[in-house]
Amino acid sequence: MKKGLRIAIAVVLGMVAAGWIYRDKAPNTEQQLDTALSSMPVWQVIKEQEPEFRKKVQDEMLALQKAGKNEQQIIDTVQPKILHLQMARLQNAPDANVVEYMKINMEQTAAMQKVSDDSCYRFLYPEVKGGVNPMRLLDKDLMQRRMQADVDMMRAAAGPNKHTVTPQEIQQAETDVVPIIQKLTGKYGDDIELLQMPQKGKGKEKQSCDLVQDLWNNVLALPEPNAAGLIRYAVSDL
Repeated sequence: MKKGLRIAIAVVLGMVAAGWIYRDKAPNTEQQLDTALSSMPVWQVIKEQEPEFRKKVQDEMLALQKAGKNEQQIIDTVQPKILHLQMARLQNAPDANVVEYMKINMEQTAAMQKVSDDSCYRFLYPEVKGGVNPMRLLDKDLMQRRMQADVDMMRAAAGPNKHTVTPQEIQQAETDVVPIIQKLTGKYGDDIELLQMPQKGKGKEKQSCDLVQDLWNNVLALPEPNAAGLIRYAVSDL
């Protein structure tokens, strides 16, 4: 069932890209783009921790823009790369940061569903129907808190209290997930498969959004070390 526990979160690129595309004149050089992105705290962390990665992403964003791609196409193309980096950082982030990271993501998901079930589904599964830019749809304060959670998590993952995943933690996560999946199966029936095959969520956007939130809210109800361990376990292959 690990595949079914794949994380469903929107990564910070949605905000970062919007930060510069929002401007009256989108930057068309690396220096202009770097200046625009540097106003985003999480991008400063990426620059500090992964300078080569930062340059590669910026070059790709500029190339896509020059090729005539629109804002959402740029976000959808580059987002998985940022997601992969952040999921790697979660493996070393302390428990409190991991849990807070997921809590704010679930808060965003709930807020997005208030916009519409379709927006929520696109937010969770941009690879299926194309994503949405949360910066355009959600409250500014919520977006700022999301960015701060990203910054705190990524810095803590490289700090003196960074975490190391142990075999015991993995075993505990595999134990903790069983009753959660059993509970969700009893509630959602065959729709539980939407966790493993989100592409089947077309036409079932509400069920998909409800299921994802139910899953992670059950995880977050565990004691903090257990919740953090299960989150790390679920995203370890991303």
